[in-house]
Amino acid sequence: MKKLIFLSISLFFLACNSQEKSILDQYSTKDLQKIFERENVNGCFIVHDFKNNISLSHHPARLDSAFLPASTFKIINSIIALETEVIKNEKEIIKWDGKERFVKSWNQDHNLASGIKNSVVWLYQELAKRIGKERMSYWVKKSDYGNKNIGGKIDYFWLNGEIRITPNQQIDFLKRLYLNQLPFQKKNQETVKKILLVEQSDNYTIRAKTGWAARVEQQIGWYIGYLENKDNVYFFALNMDINSSDESRKRKEITNEILKYLTLKQ
Repeated sequence: MKKLIFLSISLFFLACNSQEKSILDQYSTKDLQKIFERENVNGCFIVHDFKNNISLSHHPARLDSAFLPASTFKIINSIIALETEVIKNEKEIIKWDGKERFVKSWNQDHNLASGIKNSVVWLYQELAKRIGKERMSYWVKKSDYGNKNIGGKIDYFWLNGEIRITPNQQIDFLKRLYLNQLPFQKKNQETVKKILLVEQSDNYTIRAKTGWAARVEQQIGWYIGYLENKDNVYFFALNMDINSSDESRKRKEITNEILKYLTLKQ
């Protein structure tokens, strides 16, 4: 009996010791803080090691603060548009209305693939109007997205309406998307993951989306997504204050600097 107990204890400790350590264990919140301080940015960041269920973050209190999703809402907007069949697939063309907008790339016809790549506001406003308030509210609630409140105009609520989401909730949503666990057909989740591709190399793939809440007094920037390599998946969310248009570029710059510092991008 004593030998059996000893063997069980030995196997337990052997199993524990054989578990792979997370690459994030080598770093601390101070490492991330230094990057934010160097860039003179007020914000937060979280990266989550999916396989080892470990996170590393900067400014953790802000991770549970809720903000307008801005263009990060285009992720779920795309899935709902596909699910409700207001658009057939990522290649179907939506005609430009001919109105000149301040972003040159918006002033042309678009589909979901080009629309999310160029963050084309008018395209997603058109899709939201086609979806309608009732169906949009149903799917946002069914997806447990943020505070689930789409109060405001149907084509503006993610820009200046009542909907809010925290960085931690963004991570949860991305994980469910990655696992095809959102309440949508698998093919529609896979399509949206495909169009979220922003960078690919021999060592990693990044699927992500920016956001910029510019219609509020304190403008907010987002960059959310996940990095896949051959061994693991790392989900990330950056949320920051934006005080000038020049600062908007720092959403991606800080995220990429952190991912490189953590040796996830190499």
